[in-house]
Amino acid sequence: MKKTFKKLTALFATAALAFGLSACNDKEQVKETKQASAIEQIKQAGKVRIGVFSDKPPFGYVDAQGKSQGFDVEIGKAITKDLLGDENKVEFVLVDAANRAEYLLSKKVDIILANFTVTAARKEVVDFANPYMKVALGVVSKNGEVITNLEQLKDKTLIVDKGTTADIFFTKNYPNIKLLKFEQNTETFEALRDGRGDALSNDNTFLFAWAKQNPGYTVGVKSFGDQDVIAPAVRKDAPDLLNWLNTEIVKLSKEGVLKQAYEKTLLPVYGDSVSESDIAVQYK
Repeated sequence: MKKTFKKLTALFATAALAFGLSACNDKEQVKETKQASAIEQIKQAGKVRIGVFSDKPPFGYVDAQGKSQGFDVEIGKAITKDLLGDENKVEFVLVDAANRAEYLLSKKVDIILANFTVTAARKEVVDFANPYMKVALGVVSKNGEVITNLEQLKDKTLIVDKGTTADIFFTKNYPNIKLLKFEQNTETFEALRDGRGDALSNDNTFLFAWAKQNPGYTVGVKSFGDQDVIAPAVRKDAPDLLNWLNTEIVKLSKEGVLKQAYEKTLLPVYGDSVSESDIAVQYK
C-alpha cells in the first residue's frame, strides 16, 4: 500500500512538473508574440492592412468593379511593395472620417492613408509619419448663391463631415454657424444637393475636384485656416513601423513615385487648375 502511495505521489509530482513547464512555455510564447514588432507582425500575417476612404475621389474611392482606387491607394500599393515585396499583399480597409483613429487603435488596420490631416489633437492619439500632401480648408456652394467669405455663413447652415478638420475649425472659431454633420462624404454632398445646407466645407483639394465634376457648384472660399499636411498614421505602439514609413515617404518622393501617383489619379481631375507643387510635399 505504501509503495502504491509513493508511486502515485511521484506520478502526480511528475505531472505537476510537466504541467508547470508547459504553462511556462505557453507564457513565454505569449510573451514572445507580444514582443514582436509591428513590422514583424505584418510580415508574419503576409499582408498589410491599410485604411482608405471609399467615397472621396480622387483620393480614395471604390470603382465599378469594387476595387479601391485613388491617390492614397496608389501610395498604399507602393508602400506595400517596398514593405512586403508585392503590392498585391495589401488589404484596403474602408473607413469613414470619424473612425480613422478608432480603426488603428482597435487594430483593424496597420496604417491609415485616408486623407488624414495632421493636427495636435490627433497626434495625442496616433503617430504621424512624414507627410506626403499639403492641404487647407475650402467652402463649396451652389451657383447663384456662392459663399465667398466665411462671414457670409453667419446664421446659415454649413455641412461638414463629423470629426474632420472642418468640423473642428468651425466648432472652435465660428460657434454662430450652424453645423450639419454626417459620417460619410456621400451623405454630406447629398445634403448639399438636397438644399439641407447653404454650403459645405472640406479639404480644398477634394472640393476642387468635386466642383469640377459637378457643374452648378463653385468653391467660393478656396483656402482658409492653417496650411496643413496629410500623412500616414500608425498606432503609438508601432515605433518601428513609424520609423520605416518616415524613410519610405522620403524615398517615394525622391524616386518620383508620388509624382506618378499624382499624374495617374489627380492630374486627370484637376488639369491645370491645381499643380503637383500645390499639393505634393516634395523631399530633396
